[in-house]
Amino acid sequence: MQAKSPARTRAQPQDRILEAAMRVFRRHGFRRSSIEQAAEEAHLTRQALYHHFTSKEALFRAVIERLYQGALDAEIAATRAAEEKGGSLADIVIAGLAARLKHLFASLEGSPHIEELFSEHLAQCRDLYLTYSDRYSEQLAATIARAARREGLTLTKGMTPRELARCIEMASKGVKSSYPSMLPADAFIRDHDRMLRLVISGAIAAPPKPSAKKSSRSKPGDRK
Repeated sequence: MQAKSPARTRAQPQDRILEAAMRVFRRHGFRRSSIEQAAEEAHLTRQALYHHFTSKEALFRAVIERLYQGALDAEIAATRAAEEKGGSLADIVIAGLAARLKHLFASLEGSPHIEELFSEHLAQCRDLYLTYSDRYSEQLAATIARAARREGLTLTKGMTPRELARCIEMASKGVKSSYPSMLPADAFIRDHDRMLRLVISGAIAAPPKPSAKKSSRSKPGDRK
């Protein structure tokens, strides 16, 4: 029988704690949750949970970091799948961002405290928010560069994959500001898709017009 690696053995209790904590935060929000509730949900004693996380705030940060990383992983997987299907630049980008947002939304779906949790995570974990915003933008810029190269697309003058990624992220945040809790989900996804397609189409340079070919027909009056 193959022995489990020490790293995997150590990771399992924390995974269980973070999954339990997410359920508690989803059920009660941040302010009304307690570390005792998280310990009970994870079937641990309070002291056993304190061995991993020293406070509710530390536990919340770990939950948010796990959520952000899961969203990035989902985006990478969806992007790869869309590329393998031969999707367009817009299709690939939108598939990746939709997967990222759906992962974030699914983790909080059904909670009556979605707006509080979104607000609290910016207050408690702003450094994580900024770190992962950079990672999302880097991933998106790499996706744009790869897809544009495969399709033979040229971006408009002054536009780079990194700059287009920044514009797409700003457009995405603009749509999210109109739907603070991303609800109703169907309307949010529809508007998000439409906005991103507009931004992407505006960033692609029109292909050069073919040069006019001289007519081989003889004009009336030409000498035969």
